[in-house]
Amino acid sequence: MARRIAAALLLILEPSAAAAQDAPTIDTEDASLGAVAAGAGRFHPLVTVDVRNGDFARGGYDDDAANLDRVPVHVQAGFARELHRNARGEADRWLVASSSNGLHAPASAERASPRSWYESNNLVGLVASVGGGVRLGAAYAIKASPNGISATTHEASLTASLDGDSGLAALHPGAVVTRRTQGDGGVFTQASMSPELGLGSGATLSFPALIGVGWGGFYQKGTGTVSYGSAGLALTRPFDAGGATWRLRAEVLAVVRDDTLRRLGTLDAETATVVPLATVSLALAM
Repeated sequence: MARRIAAALLLILEPSAAAAQDAPTIDTEDASLGAVAAGAGRFHPLVTVDVRNGDFARGGYDDDAANLDRVPVHVQAGFARELHRNARGEADRWLVASSSNGLHAPASAERASPRSWYESNNLVGLVASVGGGVRLGAAYAIKASPNGISATTHEASLTASLDGDSGLAALHPGAVVTRRTQGDGGVFTQASMSPELGLGSGATLSFPALIGVGWGGFYQKGTGTVSYGSAGLALTRPFDAGGATWRLRAEVLAVVRDDTLRRLGTLDAETATVVPLATVSLALAM
């Protein structure tokens, strides 16, 4: 009888397999590992739409200068599929996939159809929780340009994050190492953090900052070691609509680039040392 009572208590106290929890995300641009509140079940669709004042990849000019001339819009769709749950019913292994596609008013040099579809970053990865708030991931991304304005590149990345409520974990640090397997080659490393402040009703004010370094001509053949950093703030507010929870986020960043990085690109490229970037996004995770 005692054993039956203990088993019943365990069933009551153990988290439900259908309980909502955080699902991992891997950024298609820099492979940084993140998380988003998702619903019940093992399959979590993820959709995001964002509008930016420019487009920069790891601090480098990526077809749109920091102005309002063309205002790129990115649409991302993907999923996180739970592969395994631990004894407490918590997911600890995931398959992650996403496709981010950029559209803008095309420049005169963008002649191939579809002219406005200039970017398509497609990623697949595996993520594991290893305890203590640490998650590790491995991802492979193929970055293409449907209108032919940029060359296709392939990247393999290892990524990590630490999340918690105190100490170092409260800074939400992350790290990424990326090797380009097709394109100019080289290796990219990134370290980041994003401490946050709760504002009530689920809203948060965060302070994202990172440092990135490209080695061995990662940004462009013959460039050697190139670096940049960024810092700013982001306001995130969840809200319910249509039976789902959405997340509205507004972010402003100052991107600081070394002399080599700011000189790379076409004649139309942004060459400023400090670039102001603003993004407004709307995301849905189920």
